[in-house]
Amino acid sequence: MSLTNRILLAMGLAIALGSALEALLTRLSPDSLLYQFIMTWLVDGVFDVAGRVFIASLKLLVVPRVLVSLICGMTALSDSARMGSIAGKTIGLYLVTTGMAVTLGLAGALLVGPGKGISVVADASFEPKPAPPFTEVLVNMFPTNPFRAMVEGEMLQVIIFALLVGFALTRAGESGERIANWFRDMEAVVMKMVAVLIELAPWGVFALLTQLFATMGFGTVLDLAAYFFTLATLLILHGVVVYPLLIRTLTPLDPRKLLVKMRRAWAFAFSTASSGATLPVTLRTVEMRLGVSKSVAGFSVPLGATINMDGTAIMQGVATVFIAQVYGIDLSLTQLVMVIVTATMASIGTAAVPGVGLITLSLVLQQAGLPVEGVALIIGVDRLLDMIRTSVNITGDATVATIVGYREGQLNEAIYNDPLADHDPDDPSEKIKEMKP
Repeated sequence: MSLTNRILLAMGLAIALGSALEALLTRLSPDSLLYQFIMTWLVDGVFDVAGRVFIASLKLLVVPRVLVSLICGMTALSDSARMGSIAGKTIGLYLVTTGMAVTLGLAGALLVGPGKGISVVADASFEPKPAPPFTEVLVNMFPTNPFRAMVEGEMLQVIIFALLVGFALTRAGESGERIANWFRDMEAVVMKMVAVLIELAPWGVFALLTQLFATMGFGTVLDLAAYFFTLATLLILHGVVVYPLLIRTLTPLDPRKLLVKMRRAWAFAFSTASSGATLPVTLRTVEMRLGVSKSVAGFSVPLGATINMDGTAIMQGVATVFIAQVYGIDLSLTQLVMVIVTATMASIGTAAVPGVGLITLSLVLQQAGLPVEGVALIIGVDRLLDMIRTSVNITGDATVATIVGYREGQLNEAIYNDPLADHDPDDPSEKIKEMKP
């Protein structure tokens, strides 16, 4: 059985086991020994610890993977003008796709009306964390201490530092080439660490999803079924229709190949609900299976994991309409335009803030003149939906990297079109070496 199928099997078994445990726990007395054993030793013990260790291991590789990949990419791309072109196209595409996403969310929610007929909860309350000013975010992109940025996982600062180091190495002659070779060796080591961790993925995925469904179950989904399924449908539509249309429009590539090769990364994103934690797997997929060069992938994918949140943008559009309908507020055209602009800019402006989805939503609601307390209505199902929108987010990162790679002549079409590149989990780099012209 391939690794992808093993991960999918682990997901299915985890959802089934977690739902069964949740149903059993609702029938047991909290004082019973069986309840204590299941909840304390299994759910909050074995599964919770194993899942958190798996997430920590993924996050461990994020900074070194981004740092060495981006430095190696810059040394391979010595022309700074080409790097400027790559950066401009990448950021431009991210802004366009985010704007399309929030527009799709608004249009779909207005068409379906998920909040109609729902009575507002009188005691709903939500205290949003303050979002930093956009100017402050721009200043904070540039590190004052690169080591602190790496320790704290400030990815925009790490990206800026890596670009500067890579650019300096290309101008430092023989000394720069020696250091660049060291980073290339380090990249091979980090890639092997990623490969080892990926082999353990089925166990980590099983633990994560079992713990989630054992504590949540499907009851919360049924309470907000119209909102949940409207948002889930729009997320899937954006992932499997909008992105392929972009690829078809801007390149001659077959978008189905990208979707097929993203399955393993989707499994990671769905189980972790974190674009950052999935970053090493997304980078590996874009480089090894889609054939995007290290210079483009090393810049586009980490930047996308930080600022590109199409799934979150769709959620903001749907949630804004849902909350307005619950409170009986009709949105004007001006408010709708304000939601699109605010949600697009907020995807960048609050990129480094924990809990970005609910924070950006509270910011959008404030700008649209809607009650921020309405966020409390959707918190119950947000964790499940976050798993889906994270999968959409990483698909957007891979799509933009693929388009930019093709437009810049930095994509190996032989690798992109080769289905075997998706079926060599042990060491796909060997397959790529054979196929390079």
